Amino acid sequence: MSILAEVVEAAGPALAAHAVADPRGERFAGTVEDRARQFVLEAVYEGYLMHYGTSRAFDGMDDDLRLLAGDALYALGLARLAGAGDVAAVAELSDLISLSAQAHASGRGELTEGLWDATAQALSAAGGPGARAWARDRLATP
Repeated sequence: MSILAEVVEAAGPALAAHAVADPRGERFAGTVEDRARQFVLEAVYEGYLMHYGTSRAFDGMDDDLRLLAGDALYALGLARLAGAGDVAAVAELSDLISLSAQAHASGRGELTEGLWDATAQALSAAGGPGARAWARDRLATP
């Protein structure tokens, strides 16, 4: 089963009616080696797409349900990390979610791809400075 299909299954019965039969387009398999972290990144990315783009795994939702589903997918990913005790990864994804919202609110949504890449790198075996460091010179951060 693909990781994105696992995300759809884990999203539960409330979203099952809107699930795409064979979701495709996993983004992080080539960057993050750990399958548990891939799941988390794909869940949070799917939540992000529900808020700001086009979902790869769900379809047919009105705007309100899509936003709520996005929040649920953010929570799904963060809860998995918190349950595993991966506090540093929770902090990294929390930074990513807030910086992505800030980028979109300031009309600089094009910066989000770099934020996602920096986060994926930070969560990979190689590691990296993460989204907050990447954004420092590109987006005014608190």
